[in-house]
Amino acid sequence: MRTGRMFHRDAQTFLVHLFGRGLDDERYVVEKYRSRPDGQIEPIQAEQPGTKGRRKQRRAIASLAAVRKMRPERDEIIVCTGVKLARSGVQMWGIGASGLGAMRNAR
Repeated sequence: MRTGRMFHRDAQTFLVHLFGRGLDDERYVVEKYRSRPDGQIEPIQAEQPGTKGRRKQRRAIASLAAVRKMRPERDEIIVCTGVKLARSGVQMWGIGASGLGAMRNAR
């Protein structure tokens, strides 16, 4: 019998944090981040829409139904903030990004 941790690639475990009023808005700004093994968090730029000559990047907008269906990958963090209700939304952390399985005594 194995007593160590066994992670399965198809595991759907993740941490959800509702903030403010939760999912009260109809549209949400979606930001995605990837956590690296050294603890750093960096934004995922591949899925962001292009700027087309503008200085500021356009925001990725998703509907309420799309936000409810979102599932983060193991090392991904998804932050959805309401468009009209800026203090509402949800954060979804993959199990690797949440640090729940990290070794506390690692140097």
